[in-house]
Amino acid sequence: MASSVTIAPSFYSVAIFVNDIAKAIDFYGTRLGLPITKQGSFGAEIFEDSTRIGIHPAVHPDAKALVGRHTGITLRVPGLLHYCGQLHDRGVRFVTEPTQQSWGVMAMIADPDGNMLALWEESSEPDPQ
Repeated sequence: MASSVTIAPSFYSVAIFVNDIAKAIDFYGTRLGLPITKQGSFGAEIFEDSTRIGIHPAVHPDAKALVGRHTGITLRVPGLLHYCGQLHDRGVRFVTEPTQQSWGVMAMIADPDGNMLALWEESSEPDPQ
């Protein structure tokens, strides 16, 4: 009789496809200051103890079609306005400058290939409903 072992998948990473992996590693590692935890022929990985972001060269036609779009990725950044000032100094392109919303402050940036990410700081005030 076969044992019924329950396998529970866990979330590992999301992928961002780029045309120039060297420029992407510079952008994410140096300009954004994110921890590059792995590098290899696959590209690079950011973060280690949480959900990872994989930066991968777009070598296949399906991947090439995914370069330069809104990634749907939001990075939580305490002290967002200060961080955005640092990003401006490092030449990061802002799609949307930091904007106060009822639920916090949000900005949108783009990497050298045009992949967009959201930066968010939670509001210290409760959201009026």
